Amino acid sequence: MADALDRLEIPYTWHKVVPFLGELTPAPKIKDPNAVVMFGSYTLWRYAQANDLKPGVFRIRPFVHEKPWHSFLLNGADALFLTLRDVPEQLPDDEKSWFLRPVEDSKEEPGRVKTASEIIDLANKVLALEEHEIPKGSLRHDTELMFTKPVRILKEWRLWVVRDEIVTFSLYKEGSRVVYRHELDEDALEFAKGLVMANPDYSPAYVIDVCRTDDGLRMLETNCINAAGFYEADLLKLVSSIDAVSEGEVKS
Repeated sequence: MADALDRLEIPYTWHKVVPFLGELTPAPKIKDPNAVVMFGSYTLWRYAQANDLKPGVFRIRPFVHEKPWHSFLLNGADALFLTLRDVPEQLPDDEKSWFLRPVEDSKEEPGRVKTASEIIDLANKVLALEEHEIPKGSLRHDTELMFTKPVRILKEWRLWVVRDEIVTFSLYKEGSRVVYRHELDEDALEFAKGLVMANPDYSPAYVIDVCRTDDGLRMLETNCINAAGFYEADLLKLVSSIDAVSEGEVKS
């Protein structure tokens, strides 16, 4: 991204995020708080909010609660939702495997497949801690989790959406192999465009992940654009489009 910013002659600065506190070092010198975009940790939204920086971080709503997308989700209709504190009593303790992830785009736990017993063990370890003992950004007693049946995925792509337009994309997984290539099947692009049109104004900027399964194309999830991996996206296009959003914030 820094190379793209340099080529487009857009000024930027580097900072470290102080763990648990969310402060930045060194402290940024901001000329215009209405023309700031922050990339890196998802928790930067707290700093942006506390300092009234705009657009700052483009936060998103949980994609599983967006009704226009329900029929396109991977196993969305069969999903089970439980808070972490309810897992030991309400998740059947059997050998069934689940794909789990937090409902919020908080990165408290990466999306992955675990057996029911592994999930219950994880929940019990967190619940054994007092709330004040749990670091910010970690699973908490009230974290809402989504559980779905594991599905064989053939390809996975990430698409970057800015002002309801797909500006760039990247393949990031092919079967079980992690593969970064700037490519996208034509039908997957059309499918993604349909998702964006089905739920306009979801966020000024976000990423959407889609996949190909044995049963066709499905929507995996959305992510905060400020904290999502770039893979092989066209960063010149992405940076230029984000800069245009920032300029729009200033003019408005």
